[in-house]
Amino acid sequence: MPTRAPLDRRPGPGQLTGKLELGVLVLASIVLFGVRLLAATRIGFGDSEALYATYALHPQPAYLDHPGLVGAVARAIGSGTAPGPERTHVLTSVLSTLVPWTMALACRACGAAWRRSLAAAVVFALAPEVGIGLFALTPDLLLALLWTGALGLAADALASLPGSARAARGFAAAGLLAGAAAASKVSGVMLVAGLAVAYASRPAKAHARTVAPWVGLGAGLLVTAPIVVFEARSGWPMLQHRLVDSQATAGLSLRNVGALVGGQVAYLSPVTAWLAALAGRAMWRGRRDATGRLLCVCCVLPLSVLVPLCLWSRVAEPHWVAPALLALVPAAARSASPPSRRLVVSASALGGALIAAAYAWVLAPALLRFAPASYDPRLDLANELYGWPDVVRVVRDEARLVRATPGYEGADLTVVGPHWVICAQLDAALRADLPVGCDTPIRDDFDDWWPRDLWRRASVLVWVTDTRFPAAPALPTHATWRSREVRIERGGRTVRVFAVSVLVRAIGA
Repeated sequence: MPTRAPLDRRPGPGQLTGKLELGVLVLASIVLFGVRLLAATRIGFGDSEALYATYALHPQPAYLDHPGLVGAVARAIGSGTAPGPERTHVLTSVLSTLVPWTMALACRACGAAWRRSLAAAVVFALAPEVGIGLFALTPDLLLALLWTGALGLAADALASLPGSARAARGFAAAGLLAGAAAASKVSGVMLVAGLAVAYASRPAKAHARTVAPWVGLGAGLLVTAPIVVFEARSGWPMLQHRLVDSQATAGLSLRNVGALVGGQVAYLSPVTAWLAALAGRAMWRGRRDATGRLLCVCCVLPLSVLVPLCLWSRVAEPHWVAPALLALVPAAARSASPPSRRLVVSASALGGALIAAAYAWVLAPALLRFAPASYDPRLDLANELYGWPDVVRVVRDEARLVRATPGYEGADLTVVGPHWVICAQLDAALRADLPVGCDTPIRDDFDDWWPRDLWRRASVLVWVTDTRFPAAPALPTHATWRSREVRIERGGRTVRVFAVSVLVRAIGA
């Protein structure tokens, strides 16, 4: 019969250590929360985050890149429209600060002592992928909370008496969170599958004979039903985009291997990556009981899909495998052979230092003075976060000037960018005041929201680009009327140059 792990009631040094780990986690949470709130007042959306903000303007069950939960959250933050960066980042500051605490509870539910659970949560909180990467409103932030919560609830249910009310509640909540995870990001589907495999395994057979685990998973599948129906009726556009349209350069290569392995080292920090490897060994050794099997399956099954995909796809990003790695944290916390205190402290210290350096680079523009002569601002992702209010102000000015010009008072006008990263920033900031079209080389969501054949017929195009993309094209139907340049500086150095051009339909076109 499943039994619950006893509470860690040992007096003396063990109990003091638990208090120390709790204090460290509280301190780390307070500092990170404060830094995140400061960042919320200073920076805008990253390009991908801006795309998720635009989902709020175009509500639908799924998009080309992700299911629609992140769009629903963005719409709620924006009270029915695209949210502003500051308001959004205040909320994400709260949610991202809660993620490590959710992990501590999940570790405890998996049978780890509080002392070990808190220590694991500290290392987790100070991994750059968590401390930095979860600041933005992305599907990954939602997925981290939902996936971690589902693991903890499922473990709690498996450790309860089969057929009990506690088991039923745990399985129901785990299934619903797993379904919500799949509604946040496609990889969440593998969590649902992982739970099903774990429930059906030999260590969990007493629970498998009850209806609770399967009813819980059924409830989770109901959450995803609108997405499946939408995709099926639309011809599975998300799969087409992810696996076909965006994979023109796909193929196994050493470059992809290096990106995947190097990405984990960079995102986790080298010492934490080594701890993850040790946790993988501990997870495999601890797979004999129901909770151990749950953690093993919910790590190995997603990795068996995500790793080959990352090795094949040139556009894959290292963080794609991150959900599978979440199970390693409770596996390490409950391990019979924990890593040394020195290794844990080293991982936390290095991760914290990297997080501090990243936030300093973003929030202290004066540090750009120390950049080497070879510094290329186009490769610095921090520059995505600055300058858009100035650009949007010029776009609005140009639209007003056009409509104040005799003969163009009622002209149909469309704002256009050469790529979705430009279009998303514009659409999120304009909030449907002006239509936004997009000229991405492959099909994107804007082709549904404001199709190309529609914006190409507009009388006036306000074309917005920056130095990452070509200047306004020479369209056979439109001629350039005027153009303005917007220069964005950080630390006294020009980091972005935008061109805002007004193109008018040629006579007879």
